[in-house]
Amino acid sequence: MHLPPQIEEHFDQDKVFFYLSNDDDRLKVRFHDYRAIYQHQGLYEQLFYDRLKCQSPKKIAAIVNQVVSRDNGHMSKLRVLDLGAGNGMAGEELADVGVSRIVGVDIIDEARAAAFRDRPGIYDHYYVTDFCKLSDNLRAELRTWSFNCLVSVAALGFGDIPPKAIATALDIIEHDGWIAFNIKDTFLDSNDTSGFSLFVRELISSRYLDLHHMERYQHRLSINGQPLNYYAIAGRKRGETLPASVLALVSAGASA
Repeated sequence: MHLPPQIEEHFDQDKVFFYLSNDDDRLKVRFHDYRAIYQHQGLYEQLFYDRLKCQSPKKIAAIVNQVVSRDNGHMSKLRVLDLGAGNGMAGEELADVGVSRIVGVDIIDEARAAAFRDRPGIYDHYYVTDFCKLSDNLRAELRTWSFNCLVSVAALGFGDIPPKAIATALDIIEHDGWIAFNIKDTFLDSNDTSGFSLFVRELISSRYLDLHHMERYQHRLSINGQPLNYYAIAGRKRGETLPASVLALVSAGASA
């Protein structure tokens, strides 16, 4: 694996790439080309965790543990829906802090295959589906899990999970359930008028989410060694339906 010189902080993170060499071949792979990355065991970890020092799965799991404990709750009683579960790194960290029921969901088969290959036993079930096109039958099946916690780590923004998919996931979580996710700090900048940014800012400021924790931290290093900062956000779902102001952004087809 070779990381060529790039100015990651000057353009979208999903446009950054690296070269993967195999014998005489050299393949150019984008950081967000998860289909390609997950097919190589250990490559995701080598790139994002060993080389670029990503700490978000551990960070979000620790925050969930903190807010639940502070609220006199028990991690063992959480039933977590891991949205954008990927190869299971967030699920593994959640299991390490005491969560016993975790269900993953991602949009690509390669993610599920990597999670089962690299972290067997972490997930009680793993769905490969598009939450923007969720069938009534699958929605009903997901509700039978009685999820009381939604977690999404390093999966929001950059077109990976659009607002409509997030809204669907939120709807499946029980009332008073916990919500924890992270996003790049620029999405909370008032100068960002993208649909995704507006959606997240409106969600955080609404009464639907009772905010318990919000922290800016270093998600990982850029390809040039500069810090990439994210916000970690955790709270409780206090409404049965999203506020009209948030739903309007979803209906308008807001995307990252």
